[in-house]
Amino acid sequence: MAEAAAPTPGVELERLTPWLAENVAEAQAPFALRLLSGGRSNLTYEVSDATGRRMVLRRPPLGQVLSSAHDMGREYRIMSALAPTAVPVPRMLAYSPESEETGAQFYVMDYVDGAILREEADVERAFSVPERLSVADSLIDSLCRLHEVDPDDVGLGELSRREGYIERQLRRWYRQWELSRSREVPALEEVHRRLQASIPPQRRLAIVHGDYRIDNMVFAPDTDVRAVLDWELCTLGDPLADLGLLLVYWVQPGEDTGFMLSGTPTLSEGFPTREHLLARYAEGSGAELGEISYYVAFGYWKLACIAEGIYARYSAGAMADDGTSTQRLAGQVPALAEAALAAVERL
Repeated sequence: MAEAAAPTPGVELERLTPWLAENVAEAQAPFALRLLSGGRSNLTYEVSDATGRRMVLRRPPLGQVLSSAHDMGREYRIMSALAPTAVPVPRMLAYSPESEETGAQFYVMDYVDGAILREEADVERAFSVPERLSVADSLIDSLCRLHEVDPDDVGLGELSRREGYIERQLRRWYRQWELSRSREVPALEEVHRRLQASIPPQRRLAIVHGDYRIDNMVFAPDTDVRAVLDWELCTLGDPLADLGLLLVYWVQPGEDTGFMLSGTPTLSEGFPTREHLLARYAEGSGAELGEISYYVAFGYWKLACIAEGIYARYSAGAMADDGTSTQRLAGQVPALAEAALAAVERL
């Protein structure tokens, strides 16, 4: 008989069990539940049933959340819409807009088996040094496929406004910074001013993932991307924002990594340079990349704003932390802001 290994914050298994049996086709009680590692925003759980079938449940963080954030129905809609396309996404199973089982909206999707590369050790276990170039190419190729999707063709044409993506993003994240901040960070304010003053024209419209990085992918043993995860920040806008943020996360040997919000798998031997990623994307998309430095600077600044929101949630006890992550996050916001300032000064 399946049993939960330990109590899990944010979900009451006793209440969830009848909902799963009724709403997820062929799911069989009893169920086991565990909080998965990775991710500092929405809470993610692995659910297994009596037959050994594995699923994933996603819900917002505990406690109060900022308005417009953590919309589970929106994530569910986006991945459902992308299912018929060449963009690899998990299969959506069920959605609950209001729930006594979790105290919040949530959705359930298939568990996608494969390698998630959060740390260098994950890379070492999953892929040989010669295979890592192919991993990087698969990452870029999946991004090109996403940006090729016509939002109207998949029913996402009304996901958001189409024009003024950077203007909207600067307003959104500065507002979130104002609502979450616990200190003054002059560099963040200065970068915001400079980014506002030099917004490049939006030359293309695409579905923008919003958090496209290597540890939000599930890789197959043959190095293909099996699933793109974490669509919380997805919207319509300028696809170069996805590429710029990917370059921020694509740290290389010898670079400072203390401010990163995630691990550093790309430090592993065999991964190519940022220049290789840019060339691969340019070839696959046909896009002009002359203004990519702006989107890199924007990526650092956006991460600083996000980090402050995460820090606020951890400080409030909404993420079931033992204090370690909270302490580390306290110094990351100023460090990211300084990295953004250095990037914007290189424009």
